[in-house]
Amino acid sequence: MDIVLRAAFAYVFILFLMRVVGRRELSSMGPSDLILLVVMGDLIQNGVTQSDYSVTGVVLATSTFGLLAVVTSYTVFRSPRAKSVIEGEPLILVQNGEAIERNLKGERLTLDDLMEEARAQQIDSLDQIKWAVLESNGSISIIPKQ
Repeated sequence: MDIVLRAAFAYVFILFLMRVVGRRELSSMGPSDLILLVVMGDLIQNGVTQSDYSVTGVVLATSTFGLLAVVTSYTVFRSPRAKSVIEGEPLILVQNGEAIERNLKGERLTLDDLMEEARAQQIDSLDQIKWAVLESNGSISIIPKQ
């Protein structure tokens, strides 16, 4: 039972950590981010199993993570409030050609990051953007002016 409780705590901690890291960072993971996730997984495994190398320990820890992932997914599906807490909400970055600096700073995005995404969508200036929205999955949706 101890392994199940530690695995549950580790799952909630990882979920919290991913929210703190931010949406944009997760959508554009580089090599150092991948290394961090692999090392973090190993460190958490040590904390969850406390050097319990038995098959039972592995099955309990893995099953707990899997069950919590399913419960989280179902909760997000059924509850809009839980969805906003766990996954976040879309955030407007540009409205009618004007960047919303407070929102950009809050997500640690620069105007250069935003313009890079705009250029990828064949938009070369902020004046051409009606809306730019940072989606909850970390992507930026841009709606051009007509």
